Amino acid sequence: MELSLHRLRMLRELSRRGTVTAAAASLHYTASAVSQQLAQLERDVGAKLFERFGRRVQLTELGLLLTEHAEEILGSVERATLALEEAQETVSVRLMAGVWASVASGLLPNALAVLAGEHPGIQVRTRELAPEDTADAVRDGELDLSFVIDYSDAPMPWDAGLERAVIAVERLHAAVPAGAVPAGSASLLELAEHPWILASPKSHFGRAVRTACHRHGFEPKINHEVEEQSTAMAMVRAGLGVTLVSDLGLGLRPPGIDVVALTTPLLRTVSIAYRTTSSRRQALQLVIEAVRNAAAALGLGTEPALP
Repeated sequence: MELSLHRLRMLRELSRRGTVTAAAASLHYTASAVSQQLAQLERDVGAKLFERFGRRVQLTELGLLLTEHAEEILGSVERATLALEEAQETVSVRLMAGVWASVASGLLPNALAVLAGEHPGIQVRTRELAPEDTADAVRDGELDLSFVIDYSDAPMPWDAGLERAVIAVERLHAAVPAGAVPAGSASLLELAEHPWILASPKSHFGRAVRTACHRHGFEPKINHEVEEQSTAMAMVRAGLGVTLVSDLGLGLRPPGIDVVALTTPLLRTVSIAYRTTSSRRQALQLVIEAVRNAAAALGLGTEPALP
């Protein structure tokens, strides 16, 4: 019997997700392709591995047994890959990183330029995802690393199978139409009378800002829901409301808006998440170092904002 690593990954995702459709989405395949590969895996094994109950799938006892071994096999393959990389005299590897807009524009250009000069064998490819999705993509093996964020008012749940390296601690600032707040600083409560431009409560950023506003005793009047800080600031420039923006987001600031410091600081910690099995990966550590140095060059330290 020969077991395909490709099909074992699909079985593992089926076990984690519960439906063929969800497993296919996480692996970036069509549901029919995953169904065909799982059917072939059953033929390879010579036994039924799962049963369908409506849209959901339940693994048989043999399916559960094979899934347990699949975790060990796939983990061994990753560890073998790491060992081979570490044994090489020069670092040569391709890494896939999950990013979002302000990180991609504010940190990566300088970090990757330095990395290319000092370690040309390391190739970093990026995929833009919502910050809420990047950690799961690392856990599931779609990414080697990802940028993740924690807000002082809304810590992120953490997966025990992942580690994180703090890259920078940012402050959030109020972005307001020119002249709307004459003083150079303001409390969140002083901004309560203004219309707001804010990300949806489904996003980590949107939840964190709403939580901070509630803590200061008011419900923000949100006239416009947009996800990107650059879009929100463009709307601020048009006089449509106020928003909050991070240190890195300020690099996307258009002319014609004022940036006002918050009297009670709101912080967010930017980290890089990676699987615990990758903790010794030399190339990964070099990427982390390069990004930390890029953040430091912008004046951003690494003192954690959260316990």
